[in-house]
Amino acid sequence: MPSTALRKQLMTNVRRVVVKVGTNVLTDSAGRLDKALVARIGRQLAMMHGRGLQVTLVTSGAVGAGMGIAGLASRPKELPTLQACAAIGQPSLMTLYAKALDKYNVRAGQILVTRTDFEQRTRYVNIRNTIDALHRLKALAIINENDTIAVDELDRFADNDIIAALVANLLRADLTVLLTAVDGLLSADGQRIDLVPQVGDEVLKMARSAKSALGSGGMASKLRAVSLVTEAGEAAVIANGREHDVLLRLLDGERIGTFFAPAPNKLSARHRWIRSAVRPAGQVVLDAGAAEAVLRHGKSLLARGITNVAGKFARGDIVRLVGPEDQAIAHGVSNYSSDELLKIRGLKSSEIAAALGSKPFDEAVHRDNLVLLAGNSA
Repeated sequence: MPSTALRKQLMTNVRRVVVKVGTNVLTDSAGRLDKALVARIGRQLAMMHGRGLQVTLVTSGAVGAGMGIAGLASRPKELPTLQACAAIGQPSLMTLYAKALDKYNVRAGQILVTRTDFEQRTRYVNIRNTIDALHRLKALAIINENDTIAVDELDRFADNDIIAALVANLLRADLTVLLTAVDGLLSADGQRIDLVPQVGDEVLKMARSAKSALGSGGMASKLRAVSLVTEAGEAAVIANGREHDVLLRLLDGERIGTFFAPAPNKLSARHRWIRSAVRPAGQVVLDAGAAEAVLRHGKSLLARGITNVAGKFARGDIVRLVGPEDQAIAHGVSNYSSDELLKIRGLKSSEIAAALGSKPFDEAVHRDNLVLLAGNSA
């Protein structure tokens, strides 16, 4: 299907939208917030809200705003200084958004998140509950990483591109828009690519390795985020955030930015959490037969197909399944701990009770709690 027809078809059905705005869009070369640009973004978000869309914003810019206020010429490398810049900049950033939205009678609701909030199922679900409540109150949720208390380096979460993808999957948003300082994904000769049917290896190779001076991500990060969204069955766009009315024009089906088509099958909310929100606690190595059964036939993983176990994990933890050539196959919820799997690997299900003293499950990972990774869909 041509890009224009596909865009218009999908945009017609959009109801939930996640928008991510990068630091390099919101700040000037000196690191100061571009107040006029924030106002323009706020106006577009308010107009989307006025169209009846449920809009959630994931915004960078707190560190950049703090740098400008503190008079720093370049992004600090020390974690405490980064956190201090975020603490200084976050109130200023939210004030600008709130003022921009208030002109259109839309309220701003701030949510600060950490990686743990996405990995703990109860907290993960409560993020969605809070965002849904904000929408009911006719407010716009504005999300940022809680940089001021993160114990790892700021981009160890990954960055706000990944947060946007996780939020989009949490909300099952129809569209995710990553706004950056370039016109979209560019080819080797610098031309904007209009439509990407699937984020495969060839597309990933197009990513520019360099990061912006102020931002924590880059095109590679954006493509990883896009992959998380599109493989879950939703659409995504990378576009220039400084383009006039870019969000409104995208929703009208205009061919700006790079459009990433969704996979044909949508993942359930739980499968999205298993696949992308939680970092695996360990790794389970499969033999060729078990890998084939999981990949091609949608079977559960049995103990007899396990050759090795790495890491320390408990029953109910998320694990990564890898094939005999160390290729990542899937994520799944383990029915047994790492110590238990080491004892029963290679055994038939009928032999588990003798090895452990009981047999609570026939399967090491049940197929209902198993999600294939990108590139492995049958």
